[in-house]
Amino acid sequence: MSKIKVGIIGCGGIANQKHLPALKSLSDRVEIVAFCDIIPERAEKACKEYGAEGAKVFTDYHDLLAMDEIVSVHVLTPNVSHCELTCAALDAGKNVLCEKPMAATPADAQKMLDAQKRSGKILTIGYQNRCRQDSLTLKAMCDNGDLGEIYYAKAHAIRRRGVPTWGVFPDKSKQGGGPLIDIGTHSLDLTLWMMNNYKPKSVMGASFEKLGRTLQPGNQGNTMGVWDPETYEVEDSAFGFVTMENGAVIVIEASWALNTLDISEALTELCGTKAGADMKDGLRINTVLYDKLTTIKPDCRTPKGVDFFEGFGALRPEVYEAKRYYDAIEGKGEPVVKPEEAFVVTQILDAVYQSAKTGKLIEF
Repeated sequence: MSKIKVGIIGCGGIANQKHLPALKSLSDRVEIVAFCDIIPERAEKACKEYGAEGAKVFTDYHDLLAMDEIVSVHVLTPNVSHCELTCAALDAGKNVLCEKPMAATPADAQKMLDAQKRSGKILTIGYQNRCRQDSLTLKAMCDNGDLGEIYYAKAHAIRRRGVPTWGVFPDKSKQGGGPLIDIGTHSLDLTLWMMNNYKPKSVMGASFEKLGRTLQPGNQGNTMGVWDPETYEVEDSAFGFVTMENGAVIVIEASWALNTLDISEALTELCGTKAGADMKDGLRINTVLYDKLTTIKPDCRTPKGVDFFEGFGALRPEVYEAKRYYDAIEGKGEPVVKPEEAFVVTQILDAVYQSAKTGKLIEF
């Protein structure tokens, strides 16, 4: 069986840290035949390390999309370019795995949905935190009704000092925002997915620019190096209060810089009518057994040596994500994330930003 031909658009940090190593793990099924980046040296370096024999390097994504043999494209660029590149790839007849978030705005995300429907191709978004073993275990419990009706939840994405100091992260024109759209998007996606609730009614939000633009080098304590407050254009923390159509409530908290010791990232906390759950010290289920308050820590491991077992992944999350995507391309199941789900994440994040800007409740 011939391998699936893959093209990579964007050869920066997320490509090298996540997608390219994941594809290398699936080298028996896929091969990367083209790399594109506006910085040619990055594309050439990625091609040398991960490319198939004869793989091509481009600086214009149109040249990559013109390659008829390419079946799948990974869009791994700054947030504001996701829409343009994904729509172009879908319209060129390619399947697409686009890195999170889906887009910087709901309008752009809608264009991506429309392009997917026009093309009939597969579109998925890179929310790999769904693919962790604790996430998969909790999702199975939620789907089984073990927590009952989930009516209150928290989406945690809090760093004390974790401002990314590479790439374009502090550049609002390219990213669309700061920690909310960068890491808050993961925790919100996890929360909505666990609740299986994608019908928001209203959002109230607040964001703060208290530290990123004021803390000077030498007084930052940042775990990711020194940032320049003069070029820091995004929020350093943001918070949202979401009411769903069925009355359920979700609290979102996200920060790159916040004076707190309660640090937690890409985690969800759920409160249901039968039990609750959180991920702050491994997966914990709180419930009542024999009239006693009880905390249970499920074993989230899969059988030793098993890569894929009844929906649970012993693979690394990014490999599990890629495997499910390429299974879907071959007609074997669905990718981990449906684009319609990622669209709602973008809607809610945008509403938090709009509410923070206007001070008003945003209603859907």
